[in-house]
Amino acid sequence: MLYVAFLRGLNVPGRSVKMERLRGLFTELGLTSVRSYIQSGNVFFETDETDRAALATRIGDHLADALGYSVAVCLRTVPELEALIALDPFKHVTVTDDMRCCVVFTSERIDPDLALPLLSPKKDMEIIGTTKYDAFVVWHLVNGKAPAAKGFQEGVLGRDATTRFFHTVVKILAAAKKGAA
Repeated sequence: MLYVAFLRGLNVPGRSVKMERLRGLFTELGLTSVRSYIQSGNVFFETDETDRAALATRIGDHLADALGYSVAVCLRTVPELEALIALDPFKHVTVTDDMRCCVVFTSERIDPDLALPLLSPKKDMEIIGTTKYDAFVVWHLVNGKAPAAKGFQEGVLGRDATTRFFHTVVKILAAAKKGAA
């Protein structure tokens, strides 16, 4: 099975790791065909393991031991990413220069009764849709700056989550598929 690991909290201030080392840490776990994509913690790998939660925990524990800090691990398969992109979740959003369309990958199930759309109290984030483990969020930039995930986003979607721009998710999927061929 080819997985994409979306990792939270890498290559932010105080938490730098070179992709070569990160790939090595995945290889140490016996994972194969390990590749990374850009510097923000996207790792492709193959494994026969089928217990996703146990696999994510094993990866997260190994990274924490090696790096000295906790790293949230959100695992997705290529078919799951294809289905997510096929939803075209932002098709009804008129995007302006001060907006960003994001996917928040979670490790815990999102509350299915979440009333959507849900606008943050600061009006800088709007959750417009969800799947079981992913949320589609529009960021409204304030003075050119993105909103912080802490607070509203973490409170609603959970702490063990990580965000990628939607267009980046499309590129990540293409890179994952290219290497799997």
